This record gives sequence, structure tokens and C-alpha cells, in this order.
Amino acid sequence: MDGRDGTLVETGAEAEGDLATLSVCVTCRRADAPPGDRRPGAAMLDALSGGPAPEGVRIRAVECLSACSNGCAVALSAPGRWTYVYGNLDPARDAPDILAGAAAYAATPDGLIPWRERPLVLRRNAIARVPPL
Repeated sequence: MDGRDGTLVETGAEAEGDLATLSVCVTCRRADAPPGDRRPGAAMLDALSGGPAPEGVRIRAVECLSACSNGCAVALSAPGRWTYVYGNLDPARDAPDILAGAAAYAATPDGLIPWRERPLVLRRNAIARVPPL
């Protein structure tokens, strides 16, 4: 979904198999944001999908990650891997590091990126880590 007309937006490799998925909440915004302002999540989606997605990663818009009080939020997930939710992100500043983190995540067999190899924004802004099913 792109948050405007309900359609699913996916970029990167085909959405199948064990691709990593970078889900971008397009409805969240900071509590202090004026009601008429463009949602930061929509800007984040634009920033992340403006070029090619990292190998093995698809990018999709989602309506809500239930991280509303944490501003702009994204999630990284893949079959059989840990899932991570990150918040308090800035579209203009953090998009390149989020894409780098998504590439590192896609290259792991279990979703566990070694701490020192994670981009700083992912080390500092984790909201949740969910075990694989």
C-alpha cells in the first residue's frame, strides 16, 4: 500500500521465496507534527524506494506498525529470521543507513546482524526484536 490509494508498493527483487522485507509505516507521525503535514512514513517510503532496493530485499508500504509514539518506523523481516522494528527515524537523514542495514539483514541466515556491523541508526533505534516462527 502506498498510504494513498491502498495499492501495494514493492521494489527490489520479486516478492517470493525468502526475500527480506523492509516494511515502511506510511501512517505514523510524531505527536508534535501538525495534522496537515505530510506523514514522515510516506517521505521515508519515497526515500527508500527512490533507487534500486538492495539485493534480496523488497520494500513495501504498510498502514501501521503500532509504533505511533515512535515517529517514523520500519520493520525488517524474512521467513525463518528474527524480525526487527525500528522507530524515531528521519527520512532525509536515515534512509541510506536503513538500506545498508536491510542489505546486511538480507545476507544473514537468521536475521542477526553482528552488533558492530549494524548501521548506528539501527543500533540506537530498535523498538522490538521478535523471534522467528
